[in-house]
Parts: sequence; C-alpha cells; structure tokens
Amino acid sequence: MAAGGGGGGVLRPLAEDGTPTGPARQAADLVAEIAARERSDAPRWVWPATARLYPALLRAGVRVARCHDLELVETLLLGHAGRYGEPRAVRAAWARLRGEPVPTDPPPPRAEPAQASLFDDDAPGADAPADDIEQVVAVHAAQQHAIAALEGFALLAAAESAGSLVAAELGHDGLPWSAAEHDALLTGLLGPRPSGGLRPRRLQALADRINAAFAADGRGHVNPDSPAQIVKAFAAVGRPVASTRAHVLKRVDHPAVPLLLEYKELARLHTAYGWGWLDTWVRGGRFRPEYVVGGVVSGRWATNGGGALQIPRVLRRAVVADPGWRLVVADAAQLEPRVLAALAGDRAFAAAAAHGDLYAALSPAFGPERPERPGGAAGSPQGSRRDPETLGPREKAKLALLSAMYGGGTGEGVHLLGVLKSRFPDAFEYVEAAARAGENGHLVRSRLGRTCPPPSAGWRELTAAADDEADGADGAQDGAGGRRQANAAQALRGRGRFTRNFVVQATAADWALALLGSLRRRLTALGPPRLVFFQHDEVIVHTPAELAEEVTAAVHAAAEEARRLLFGDTSVVFPMEVAAVDRYSDAK
Repeated sequence: MAAGGGGGGVLRPLAEDGTPTGPARQAADLVAEIAARERSDAPRWVWPATARLYPALLRAGVRVARCHDLELVETLLLGHAGRYGEPRAVRAAWARLRGEPVPTDPPPPRAEPAQASLFDDDAPGADAPADDIEQVVAVHAAQQHAIAALEGFALLAAAESAGSLVAAELGHDGLPWSAAEHDALLTGLLGPRPSGGLRPRRLQALADRINAAFAADGRGHVNPDSPAQIVKAFAAVGRPVASTRAHVLKRVDHPAVPLLLEYKELARLHTAYGWGWLDTWVRGGRFRPEYVVGGVVSGRWATNGGGALQIPRVLRRAVVADPGWRLVVADAAQLEPRVLAALAGDRAFAAAAAHGDLYAALSPAFGPERPERPGGAAGSPQGSRRDPETLGPREKAKLALLSAMYGGGTGEGVHLLGVLKSRFPDAFEYVEAAARAGENGHLVRSRLGRTCPPPSAGWRELTAAADDEADGADGAQDGAGGRRQANAAQALRGRGRFTRNFVVQATAADWALALLGSLRRRLTALGPPRLVFFQHDEVIVHTPAELAEEVTAAVHAAAEEARRLLFGDTSVVFPMEVAAVDRYSDAK
C-alpha cells in the first residue's frame, strides 16, 4: 500500500517473497479499499510505517489483522548489520538499494487532531511526501530476501510489525481512567488543586517545615525544589551531602531529612502525574498514551510523554473498568531468569524453571533455610546489606541470578555467583560469553536476532589506546597513563555488563512481542475484549465481565504459544499471574 493525498493511494498484490503478482491499482478511497480487502481475505499489509498510517485507519473504524512495517523491519536489519542510527524510512532504504545519497528521515507524525479524515492534507503525517508504490515494493522485496538468510528473523519481523498494530490500537482504545478518582487521590495527598502555579497546600506546608528545621540551625530560606540549595543548607549546618538522592539523605541525622523525603515523593507525583497530566492525557474516560515500538535498543517499548510505562501504584485506583466490564491484569512471573534458563539450555536450571516459583526451585542449591537474626528479617533489603548471612536461600538464588544477568560482583554476590557457576555452569557461561563478546567490541543478539548497538568510536579509541600503552609500558605507568588504563577498564566492564544483560532482556522483549501478537489474535476472535495496556511483561485487557474467564484462558494460551515460538521444546515454563478485577489497584 502507498498512501497518497485526498484519501487515495495505490495497491499492488505481492507474493510472500515480495514478488508482485499483479499490476498496481489506483484507489480513490483507500479506507474503503482496505476495509473491503480486510473483510474478503485479511492480507498482510505492506506499508511504510504503522505509526503514520494505522491511527488514521482506526479513526475511520478499520482494523487490520496483519502488516509488515517497513520502517521497523529496516531498523532491525540495519541493527543486525551493526548500522544503528542510519535513516530507516522507505526513501532511505530505496536510496541504499540504488547506491544513491541517503536522505534523512522525515519527522515523526504530529499528534492526532480530534477529527481528521484518512490521509487528508491536514491529517497527521500529511506533510510527509506521498508514498511511492515502486519504492514500497522494492524495499519489501529486499527485506524479504535479507530476512530469509537470517535464522529466526522472520518471526522477529512479524512480531515487531504485530507490535506496531497493538501499539496504535492501545493509543486509540485507551486505558479506562476515572478523572474523578484521580482528582480525589491527588486532593487527599496534596490538598485542593492550586491555581496560578502555586504549590499544593500539602507541599507548601512541608516546605515551611523544612525551612523551619534548617532555621533552627541558623540557616536561611531553602527552596526544597532546588537540589543545589539543599546541598548548601546541609553543608551550612555541618552535615555535608554529595547529592539529594534519597539513599544519601537517609544516612543524614537531621530533622529536615524525613520532611525532604516526603516532599520529594509528593512533588514527583504532582509534577509527573498531577492535575496537569490529567488534563493532558485523559480524554473521554481514557488514558491514551503514544507508544513507541522498539523505543529502547533492547526492544522494549517507550512512550512519547504520559509515563505509561511507570504508572505509580498510588494512582492505580483511578484505572477503573466500565460498568459491566472487568480488567484482566496479567504479568509474567520472573520473566528474565526464565528466559536465561531457556536460552542457556542448562538442564538443571531448566528443570528448576519448570516450576511456578523459579527462585524457590533454585534455593536448595544455596543452602538450608536460616532463622531470622537480630538486625533484619531474612531476605529484607536492610538485613542483606548488614549481614549476608541473614539472606534465606530463595533470596540468595534471586541475588545470584540478578548478579549474573546484570553484572554484579561485589560482596555476597561474589560467593553466590560461585555457587551459580558450579551448579548451573551452562547458564553462567551463557551470560559470561555475552559479556566477553561485549568487552571485545563484538555484537550480541537476542534469540530472534535483535542486535545490540556497536560500541562508539570513542569507546574503541579509549580501549585501543589503553591496550597500546599497556603493551608498550616498561615499568610503572605515569599518572595520566594510569588514569587512561582505569577509564578503559571501566569502559570495558560497562560494555560487558550491557551485552550480558542485552541477550536476556532483548529476548524477553521478543517473547513479550510474541505474547502480544498471539493474545491480540485470540481477543479478536472473542470480539469485544480489547488490549488496553502493555508494560514490558504486563498486559491489561478490558473485557465484558462474562468473558473474563475466556480472556484469562487466552492469556495463558498466548504465553504458551510465545514460549513455543521462541524456544521450541523446552521444559521452561512462563507462567502468567492473572487477576480479573474492577480496579487495577486490586490486581496486586
């Protein structure tokens, strides 16, 4: 499909390998043509960018089952070749095919107006040049040829494209949101809505108390919104701090500290999700964020504003199902460790991951249960920091896995990593190999072929220069040389930690995309239920109450299909914790 102006465009039928099977045909009313073809045979639509085209179709009441998003797939292929950051639009891909100068990508589509006709001159993205069917066909054929040579990549391209449809539908359908409930929560926490840019009553009262606490030590006025002023205030009263981060302030003995911590928490809520957020993002009883598929290099999604990927727990009471409907909230339990178990093929680890609680299944490898000791409950964060012996075996298993995946290597983590290495050598070696590849400047990939960015030119220069100095050094390094060596070592460790985690996190993102595509297909068969929220490994479906059990079954079936698609015949299970509730806050 190539969209033109005035609501028209061009269609051309293609075989699966991208070969045209018929002539191009003009369509005066593209939305009617797409709707008719979707009803008759539900083809896979090949188009330049779902984010630019599909929202307009959704506003016209048209949903499609499948697509191939040329821009997203071009991004994946460029990444696989180590060419991150190159232009990815159809015109850029066309120019690369022809050996011509590559144009920059057009700006992303503007926010949707309340009313816009499909592909009208004032519709979102209409300022971009019209699509060219010859370019669309040629780029798609080239992509299909490249994909065919890469194992697993066809599934990745299909999953990423399916995700683009889900993302647009999430923004269109929206998450049910009670503005009245949100306002009541804010009022209860902050006081009545202020006017004229003033602080809410609760924040102002805390600011006054903070100033009073410092005034008692002879310090003048302090603006609690200014980290620089807070640092100066503590220095003035003989309690210097390096920053105003919560973990730093908690170590300071001063009456202003608990007030500042409370102020920071409430001020963050007011700034990020206060009345201004409510006015901007909630319309017609729905929160409609703009998701960005593959917005993070690992394949995780991002959002253009709205903070949909980190809704505070305190506000989840405002996510309320419509009367007669329910929210089916589902999230994958311990997803990334299970992904590691399936990736590594470690039999002992996979056997443990065949259970519901992976950490509990692994815990016998980390010793017997220990009674609580004074100074902190076993497994509590405070206890684990003060005395590693207070950690129970389940918490030790969790710490060991997190250390392996995220590059831990100090304190108790060193001993626990040793246990992990001896009991589950294949799992340990899998992430170690990824770390070594990263430190050597190589690329690593997810299960389906999503590829990490290459190291920067600055990284290569720093590490190469340090290697040259080390090879040519005779005796002790001078001060500058020593610093370069230290900086290079830090850079190497940093990239190793990144690639160590990338292979797991990116594969988890692959799994989540497969889950979304499978669940979307199953929900379409049920009819009214809609996916309304996605956050890394969690989904929410808004459904008529009488279909909640069928939606729950669809979630479990989708998780099983995603497991099978990515990992085939593995004993590792990917359980979903599912709850059908009236409010999001009731799910956990």
